[in-house]
Amino acid sequence: MIDRQTCLEYLRRNRRAVLRAVHGVPEYDARRPLTRSGTNLLGVVKHLALVELEYVSDCAGFPCDLGSPWKEADEAINGDLWLSADESAESVIALYVAAGEHTERAAATLPIDSPATVPWWPKSDTTFDRLLVHLVSETAQHAGHLDILREGIDGQGDTWDETRTYRDDAWWSALLSRIAAAAEPFRGSDSRVAAPEGTF
Repeated sequence: MIDRQTCLEYLRRNRRAVLRAVHGVPEYDARRPLTRSGTNLLGVVKHLALVELEYVSDCAGFPCDLGSPWKEADEAINGDLWLSADESAESVIALYVAAGEHTERAAATLPIDSPATVPWWPKSDTTFDRLLVHLVSETAQHAGHLDILREGIDGQGDTWDETRTYRDDAWWSALLSRIAAAAEPFRGSDSRVAAPEGTF
């Protein structure tokens, strides 16, 4: 049996990491594409909000009063992964927070192993608690994306523990030099990284 409280604990921690990654970023930097595929900070937050709402509201059958914004996102242009000029950063952050609060209400209300259906999963019949595990995984993955993107903007990545004051600019500079020196012998090599056969 899945431990619901442990799932919620990890989900809360991952949500805090998501919000910390976008906090204090100039709005232009939070909206602009930061990768070749258009990934951007606020778009990831929007996506996470919509995913969480869809799983809990539609799949677990725990409706909310936040509407169904995921049904309005234009899939042809990945509309759930970026903000149009008339969408405010505040509204996306507020939606993400509200989605989390909705999940918390569902977790406090639904019985253990309450049934859920995810039509796009290979085994569509599942439970609310398995959805929570999926949300932990999804949120953690995207929190990692946000952490790296934020680091590229202003160096504010690796924020899990703000008490690590010994990691100043000199510490990071020395570490980068060591990593670069260790990689140098492989410059120009034709060697490629490969995962073990049959692992994906």
